Amino acid sequence: MIVKTMGGDGHLYQKMNNYCLLLIKTPFPYRNTMIYDIFDIAGNTPLVLMKQLSRQKRPRFMAKLEYMNPCFSHYCRVAAAIIRDAEDRGLIHPGMTLVDWTFGTSGIALAMAGVSRGYKLLLVAPDSICMEKQEVLRALGAEMVFTSSDALPGDPRGCVAVAENLVRTLPHAWFANMYENPVSRQVHESGTGPEIYKQTEGLVTHVFVPMASGAMVSGIGRYLKSVNPMIRIIGVEPAGSVYQELHGGKSGGSPSAFRLEDIGALSATSFWDPSVIDQIVQVSDADAFNCGRELLRSEAVFAGGASGAAMAAALREGEAYGEEAVVVAMMTDFGAYDLSRMYNDEWMRRNGFYRKSKTALDQITADDILQRKARKDLIFAVPEQTLSDVFEMMKQNDVSQMPIVSFGSPIGSISENQILSILIENDTAMNAEVVAFMEKPFPVCQPEATISELSEKLQRNATGVLISLSDGRLQLITKSDLIDALTHK
Repeated sequence: MIVKTMGGDGHLYQKMNNYCLLLIKTPFPYRNTMIYDIFDIAGNTPLVLMKQLSRQKRPRFMAKLEYMNPCFSHYCRVAAAIIRDAEDRGLIHPGMTLVDWTFGTSGIALAMAGVSRGYKLLLVAPDSICMEKQEVLRALGAEMVFTSSDALPGDPRGCVAVAENLVRTLPHAWFANMYENPVSRQVHESGTGPEIYKQTEGLVTHVFVPMASGAMVSGIGRYLKSVNPMIRIIGVEPAGSVYQELHGGKSGGSPSAFRLEDIGALSATSFWDPSVIDQIVQVSDADAFNCGRELLRSEAVFAGGASGAAMAAALREGEAYGEEAVVVAMMTDFGAYDLSRMYNDEWMRRNGFYRKSKTALDQITADDILQRKARKDLIFAVPEQTLSDVFEMMKQNDVSQMPIVSFGSPIGSISENQILSILIENDTAMNAEVVAFMEKPFPVCQPEATISELSEKLQRNATGVLISLSDGRLQLITKSDLIDALTHK
């Protein structure tokens, strides 16, 4: 039997009786479209505008989806670069064992980059890392050594000390040391930073970066500060991590426990460079986990807890930014690695982090409803106007009810039904001042009030709700406006 087949080297072979003969040495037909190394597609990750989470915010918020790298994290860029650099310098060759310590995500990236090039992997990790990460590492064939998660920096039981000892005792082993390897920062300075600047067309004003080793934030910071020193670089860490104290000039000697992974540190690394970091923001475990869950529900961004921390910090700090601000939050970890924790309601409840998610109705706000309406100045009466004048205003503006406003504040309301009742009892009342017949004022809400809140107020015998805008003006929302919003959402 003779079979012609295309080899992986781009040559055409003829297979006959289990022998392969080179038939034609020809270029691979898909050479211009096929990727030969999966790590060649690392980088150039999407930058996505946040529409739901930032509806009531003045700046533009964007998420850079680093978890869409082949290894599902920003470490994908770093792992492949570290291995290639070590190979170029003759430090390693296929068949050797790569050793490192990890919180899971960096180890997965190193394992994926290593096994595809013929290396063995031995990784040291705290015993608290997510089960999903452990399973992926085992599937990749990596050998795992677990250490006590309560070991402090310098403790011989800790990950770093154990990994270093393994390298000294094992033959043909090399310590990748991703959290301290200078290639880590170079990758983000030459790759990630320029990407952010290009993707925002140079308009980026703030970048929020989860901090573990500090390689990413310092690399991005070095590049962006070189092209525009006014861009603010904000590091994000869990409450209990050391960087905020260090940035404030303190020793950073009082770290405490946190549940977030792949973010935060108990001691600074060699990448700590406060000269390119404008601010360090801390986020609680609960805020980070819940913001991560909200990212998935509202924006279809399937990120992990470190990413949730970055976005939570960006949204919180962004309250003080103006409309010209372009805010980028780095999404550095993948949500599928957090299924048993952050995305598990029972785990969240058990650890005191659970918050009820917003319903679909809670996503619609008064501001959204007003955006659907043609914005006009509010039609209102003043106390001194006569009932006749007020009724004439209603006819001219085709409205059936009207607030009564005095010195910018609503003090009452009047409706066609009320005017009819008044005239049935007293047909001479049309020349009297409206203040004598007004009903209770419409309730007042802020633009961020949800449709559920508005509906509740309208069902309490109110025919309208006034919305107080930031410029001091008032706008009226009625039941028909709510119905329109619900039927056209």
